[in-house]
Amino acid sequence: MKIQQVAVQLYTLRDLMKTPDEMARTLQAVRAIGYQAVQVSGVGPIEPRALRKLLDDNGLTCCSTHEDVDMILNDTNALIDKLKTLGSPSTAIPWLGKEHRIGDGFKRFCAAAGAAYEKMKAAGIDLMYHNHAFEFEKVDGRLWLDILYAETSLKAEIDTYWVQVGGGNPVEWCARMASRMPVVHFKDLAFFEEGGAATSEIGQGNLDFKAIARACEKGGVKWFAVEQDTCRRPPLESVKISFDYIKETLCT
Repeated sequence: MKIQQVAVQLYTLRDLMKTPDEMARTLQAVRAIGYQAVQVSGVGPIEPRALRKLLDDNGLTCCSTHEDVDMILNDTNALIDKLKTLGSPSTAIPWLGKEHRIGDGFKRFCAAAGAAYEKMKAAGIDLMYHNHAFEFEKVDGRLWLDILYAETSLKAEIDTYWVQVGGGNPVEWCARMASRMPVVHFKDLAFFEEGGAATSEIGQGNLDFKAIARACEKGGVKWFAVEQDTCRRPPLESVKISFDYIKETLCT
């Protein structure tokens, strides 16, 4: 992997991205760390054109976004316009409510997601699904996540932390989905005596990111998005620790 392929998921920096002025300062700091790309999620209100200008001003590429599932399914054309303004080649469904996961609700979701996927594909945009842990529940002996990928054409955005929490193997899932995965979420898992398992900076936790990176590279993953749901350090310090580890240990 190349350092140019490493992005920061802005959800990690959400508390520093509430206003356009905060966004400008934070994006400048992100670029100073060395990141050349971001995944847009969790930012405060801002018009796509204004956000694109902030990204351009700081030499940052939007590699992807996370969007509300209702907008993805029901306002797809408007979302395509937004993504084209940002220059984003993909977006992901970040969370799926239970009403979409079971029975007829799941069937309706698969049909709607398929229609949105085809619209986005025609526009040159990938539609991905971002997992948490609940997708590793078994339904009639099969993992829910297996069923989803069998029933839809959705691309994958494997989240390494949540795979581990769900009882899966992040290396195996990345190897399996890499050819169907434009973006992977690099998220480490550490165990703290006080608080138990939690996200941590890449290289500070217990996941095997050397093996994860090899599996992703072999399958052609384009972007490696660093995310930390909660930070025990100041968030900008955390994303710098992750960036430095990736640059020194995983990049060629």
